[in-house]
Amino acid sequence: MPTRQMKESTEQHHQHLVIKTTHLQSPMNNQPQKSPKTTQNGKGPPTPSPPSKSRGRRRRGRGERKSDQGDVCARPSSRPCTGEIVVPRAPNGCAQNGGGTGNRVDFPTSSRSWSLARRPGFGQVGTRCIVKANHFFAELPEKDLNQYDVSITPEVASRTVNRAIMAELLRLYRESDLGMRLPAYDGRKSLYTAGELPFAWKEFNIKLLDEEDGINGPKREREYKVVIKFVARANMHHLSQFLAGKRADAPQEALQVLDIVLRELSTKRFCPIGRSFFSPNIRTPQPLGDGLESWCGFYQSIRPTQMGLSLNIDMASAAFIEPLPVIEFVAQLLGKDVLSRQLSDSHRIKIKKALRGVKVEVTHRGSVRRKYRVSGLTSQPTRELVFPVDDNLNMKSVVEYFQEMYGFTILHTHLPCLQVGNQKKANYLPLEACKIVEGQRYTKRLNEKQITTLLKVTCQRPRDRENDILRTVQQNAYDQDPYAKEFGIKISEKLASVEARILPAPWLKYHETGKEKDCLPQVGQWNMMNKKMINGMTVNRWSCINFSRSVQESVAKGFCSELAQMCQVSGMEFNTQPVIPIYNAKPEQVEKALKHVYHACMNKTKGKELELLLAILPDNNGSLYGDLKRICETDLGIISQCCLTKHVFKITKQYLANVSLKINVKMGGRNTVLLDAISCRIPLVSDIPTIIFGADVTHPENGEDSSPSIAAVVASQDWPEVTKYAGLVCAQAHRQELIQDLYKTWNDPVRGTVSGGMIRDLLVSFRKATGQKPLRIIFYRDGVSEGQFYQVLLYELDAIRKACASLEPNYQPPVTFIVVQKRHHTRLFANNHRDRSSIDKSGNIMPGTVVDSKICHPTEFDFYLCSHAGIQGTSRPAHYHVLWDENNFTADGIQSLTNNLCYTYARCTRSVSVVPPAYYAHLAAFRARFYMEPEAQENGSTGSGGGGDHKTRGARVTGETGVRPLPALKENVKRVMFYC
Repeated sequence: MPTRQMKESTEQHHQHLVIKTTHLQSPMNNQPQKSPKTTQNGKGPPTPSPPSKSRGRRRRGRGERKSDQGDVCARPSSRPCTGEIVVPRAPNGCAQNGGGTGNRVDFPTSSRSWSLARRPGFGQVGTRCIVKANHFFAELPEKDLNQYDVSITPEVASRTVNRAIMAELLRLYRESDLGMRLPAYDGRKSLYTAGELPFAWKEFNIKLLDEEDGINGPKREREYKVVIKFVARANMHHLSQFLAGKRADAPQEALQVLDIVLRELSTKRFCPIGRSFFSPNIRTPQPLGDGLESWCGFYQSIRPTQMGLSLNIDMASAAFIEPLPVIEFVAQLLGKDVLSRQLSDSHRIKIKKALRGVKVEVTHRGSVRRKYRVSGLTSQPTRELVFPVDDNLNMKSVVEYFQEMYGFTILHTHLPCLQVGNQKKANYLPLEACKIVEGQRYTKRLNEKQITTLLKVTCQRPRDRENDILRTVQQNAYDQDPYAKEFGIKISEKLASVEARILPAPWLKYHETGKEKDCLPQVGQWNMMNKKMINGMTVNRWSCINFSRSVQESVAKGFCSELAQMCQVSGMEFNTQPVIPIYNAKPEQVEKALKHVYHACMNKTKGKELELLLAILPDNNGSLYGDLKRICETDLGIISQCCLTKHVFKITKQYLANVSLKINVKMGGRNTVLLDAISCRIPLVSDIPTIIFGADVTHPENGEDSSPSIAAVVASQDWPEVTKYAGLVCAQAHRQELIQDLYKTWNDPVRGTVSGGMIRDLLVSFRKATGQKPLRIIFYRDGVSEGQFYQVLLYELDAIRKACASLEPNYQPPVTFIVVQKRHHTRLFANNHRDRSSIDKSGNIMPGTVVDSKICHPTEFDFYLCSHAGIQGTSRPAHYHVLWDENNFTADGIQSLTNNLCYTYARCTRSVSVVPPAYYAHLAAFRARFYMEPEAQENGSTGSGGGGDHKTRGARVTGETGVRPLPALKENVKRVMFYC
């Protein structure tokens, strides 16, 4: 096979983040006192502290109720709950007068010195019901589970090859050296057995044929040395104690053993990807277009729960590359006949992106089907490719080589060749001599059409999904699984039956001038008919740019007029006439158009800034939307509202009403608030100034190795209503989950050490907006996996405390830190699908359904909440895990607060599936990706309409991280909910 020499790539150096935590000390009112422990549900780190005289009791001030649950402060609805409030003592025993807690915060420097929040009890509020969950009880084995270390020489990177080596070892030695044991193997370094092997250490020599060398042809034989050595015995007693709630720490090694055992057979039968298994035989693959197809599969994971060990089974779907001849794949990808014309540069880049990293097998060698991974695509057509055949640099063409060596005539010599192999030495393979190997998941971004098709394929009604899950469990036949039998694991075939409660929907408050002044949502929904926004904003100066060629000026004018009327009807003061006539522009001239309209409006209004820009976009607008948002929000400081062409032509009242809701909050208004908030009846929120944060980090897609991650933090700005949020965003190191800019310090030549960061800035913003200092912090953190709980809590809670201490030495409000998870596989089904009173229109469980028993953690403070009504498919409940709670929330308190907040999402008149602050943080992080510098490189992601100043800003590199900073948001933008 022809080869050519390639330059070695420069080695990339990766920086490692070292996390350091410090202890913060804050004297209380400058009075010396003993330092109590920082408590968490009544229990703090195990550092001993002297007894306090006031422990177990405290003195109440005037007007203070015995229970936080009953704290009520009557007041006019337009004013905050101030007056004389005697601030309750924080759960760590510190008084919160003047915003200072006065306690010494001993935040542990290691996750081993403390534990996550313990469950304070079970919720009682709501209508009780029974639901079914896709959890299957797993009976614990009574056998000893042993772990052995596996060392294979020469080292093998492929798990598939490792498994083949171990399978051959088992075939040869199970009855002799292995004492009839049937071990489970993780494909890497660990082997597990039920009972001991006859040896503590043993070496085996295994010969294995290279399956990739050929079919029915000569195969190379490779020899491996395998050393198996005893390491440890998994502590099943520890696991039993943990499941019984007698131990707080989960024995991860025992859980890992059981998980691997139950995956062993499926790993052999199906295509394993992460924790899921896929096969074209489970259900016929469905085409997605552009050479992709969807495979059906199932997710499987063993989990510790209150009912004991549980096997979580769910249906899964994923996009796979069709096992097509490469030439056919390319024809599908480009959507045209590529066999008859020269490829353009853009086509070549598209093929290169689609095939890079894909495994192909050659088809020009008869029975020999060697497999290679594609590293690139030649820039020249095949007919121009030559390579040296000897040390004298005698050259031969690729076409001649394949004809002489294999008798293979390359027909499409105008097409490029695949490059396979490493960068130092690449092989050329003609497209028509290769076929894509079956079973490769497509990990790059799907286009909109593919996403739509995949959603249609995967969207299942709850009843159908439940039946498929049960069918999967039956087909897996765990009772016949030889590995489950070997290890003594028994799996139930019945869905877990779980007690649940349906929390009541909260009353919502609208403006007094509307026909309906308040509203009680029904099944998670309501509408704006006869209602007016509680705080409708005024828009005097607005303009419109039309980027859609198909929208005539009269149509655009009619749309703007109807939208203005809807804003007025909904409660806003909205000028019916734009500052200047509707401006028509080409999408590729977005920056020029925006600046023209901006300056034209400034001239017309004699220096008064534009308050709102409406933009009509083509339905398929490429990078136009992102460029427009970037320029408006980081350069010009304009609040914008984009509308697609299809909605302009087909105007519906529902659409106009939703757009008016978005415009109002972008302008700084509020659409609705909780009636309990107005009446100061929200436990542990209404009693003292409380700020609610939402935080999220979004990571670049697979394959984008250099793009930064984006962190976003939002915080409520309107206590006691907790409806308005301000947001901040920042770029940080690639795939870094810890939010780096929560708190930071730097040296200023004039001011010395300066403190800053997103938490600090938002606390200051809250103080300016409300005139109050936050005396309680509730922090909803999205996007954290279970394996990162301790790390994220340790780092980010410490940053919150440092940010508070930097504002005032004795300022340490108590913190409740809650992780929000949507990427889990627990699904809840109605106990009786025929009972209309227990399901919504889509057949899903009712909004407000909460579960905190049986399938939840044995000891920690977590719950599942399905806060929304289903639209299509099966509803996914959000999983909330309270990691740290210095506010001593009851189960009912945090569950009801979270559910009620889900009715305050600003963009629609429905309850949403994730608590709004976390939702807003996700939206803000997603928006900020548009602010990054457009890269006009071979990855094809080019910006339309130039970046101008943005490119200059984006070229700067910050500190030691090497991450390009995002351009700063304009002040008038970051004060409002711009990401809506």
